[in-house]
Parts: sequence; C-alpha cells; structure tokens
Amino acid sequence: MSQSLVDDQAEAAPGSARPVAAPGSPTEPGHPAGLRRVLRFLLRRPGLLVSVVVLVLVVLAAFWPDLFTSQDPLKGVPSQNFRGPSGSHWFGTDELGRDVFSRVVHGAQLSLKATLIAVLVAFVVGGLLGTVAGFVGRWVDDVLMRFVDVLLAIPALFLSLALVTALGYGTVKVAVAVGIAGVASFARVARAEVLRVRQAVFVEASRSCGVRWYSVLGRHVLPNAAGPVIVLATLDFGSSILAVSALSFLGYGAPPPAPEWGTLISDGRNYLANAWWLTALPGLAIAATVLAANRVARALDGEWARQR
Repeated sequence: MSQSLVDDQAEAAPGSARPVAAPGSPTEPGHPAGLRRVLRFLLRRPGLLVSVVVLVLVVLAAFWPDLFTSQDPLKGVPSQNFRGPSGSHWFGTDELGRDVFSRVVHGAQLSLKATLIAVLVAFVVGGLLGTVAGFVGRWVDDVLMRFVDVLLAIPALFLSLALVTALGYGTVKVAVAVGIAGVASFARVARAEVLRVRQAVFVEASRSCGVRWYSVLGRHVLPNAAGPVIVLATLDFGSSILAVSALSFLGYGAPPPAPEWGTLISDGRNYLANAWWLTALPGLAIAATVLAANRVARALDGEWARQR
C-alpha cells in the first residue's frame, strides 16, 4: 500500500499545488465551521468513526493503562491458569495465571511507543532526504535517489531483520530498524511533492521577487508538500505495528516477561490446542489497530481531500 501511494504521488501533475489555508479561515480545522465539517464528515462514515475510537482507545491504553485495568500484567496466580475469557478475565489467563487483557493493555505501551519511534525515524530521515533531493536537484538528487533505490530493492522486513541483528535486541532497536526500513517510501513521496510544489506559480513568483531560498522552502514548499507525507505516516503506522510485532514474535523485542504484542502471540502459539485465546485475542487487537490506522489514512488521503 505504501508503494502505491509513492507511485500515485510521483505521477502528480506539476503546478497543481494550492496554498495552505490561512489562519482563521473557515476551512481551517480549528475554526468552529471547520470543526462542524469534521464532525459531519465523521458522522456520515460510521466505519471511520469506529476506527478513530479504536485508535483513541489504543493511545489511551499505551500512555494510561491504569484506565482500563488495575491488574499486574506480570503477576500470575498458578491456580487460575488457562482460564477462558470471562467476566473476571476478559481475555482469559495464560499458563502462569496472568490476566491476558492486562498484558495486552500494558503491551500497547511497548508496541505503540516502538511504532511511534519507527514512524518518526522514517518521517524525519525520509522527509529530509526527499526534501533535499527535490529542492536542490542536480547531482544531489541523483546520489540520494540511487541510495533510496537500493533501500527499495530490499524487502522491508528483511532489511529490518538485518539492521536489528546488527544493532542488537530490544524495543528501541527494533523500532529504529523498522524506521530505517521505511525511509525510502517517505523519501520518494517527499521528493515528488517538493518537485510538484517547486514548479507552482506562487513559488516561481516568490523567486522572481528575490525571496531567499530558505524562505521559499519554509513558507511555501514545505507547508504545501507536507500533506501527502503526513498521510503516508498515518498509513505507515499500521505497517510499522505489523513489523514491530513480527520482530517481537521472532524474539528480537523486549525480553520476557515484557508483554509486547508480538511476544504474546509467540508465547501463546504453543497452547493453541487448549488455550486459543492466548494467540487469537492479542492478534485481534493488532488487527483492529492496523485496520483502524489504514481506514483513517485512507480517509485523509482521498475522502477528506474530495470533501474540501
């Protein structure tokens, strides 16, 4: 999905950029009229509204897990092991009698923070490479894009595995590896957008008036080129969750008993015959988060732009 977004942005027609909305404009989200438009937009799309609610709940669970559970995710009661989902244990218990729901909630803190680090690394590094390549051009563009082509030639998961093997185990190192693997897509989208905006009429007019290059870049190019890159960051959020969970599943994440989402699935696969919930329910939590992130990204990419 990220690659299709890269291709779509690379084929965008030059000169089609529009200046950003002025502060206080009715189209600005912070304006009361803009807030009403956002609410109408959400209420007309129940699936999008549910996705936003899911993401809000995941973020709350990541930063304030005590809002959802008061049980210790590391403390088990051996006499209550392998209890199925019930009112006292919504997601059941594991082989040590630990509450799986509390482990999923507290695992969101590790998995989501690792995902945010990964997306931030890809956004900053890839956006910087793409902006420099598109704005400077010439041999700088050629050198940077050939480096990006090398990254695109390697499957993202394989590149993440190679990087995390070199960096070592741990949640932060997994996040950095996943982020570096996603740099190429951000660089391509950022470069395409900078090239498109750079040829717009208002940018050419600023240059003709003698405005300095850094002022043109900061006031005109970056604000009008940032939208698709931000949308890609939202879309990459879902794929980064999958990548971080996959590396944790393989044992590259935080060491046990840390309740990372991928680790929970890996631990539960040995008990699928008699305790399906150990793998299925954490897996559903990951799937719901990824689908919600992709739905929000799709709304930002196409539906909101057509609405405006």
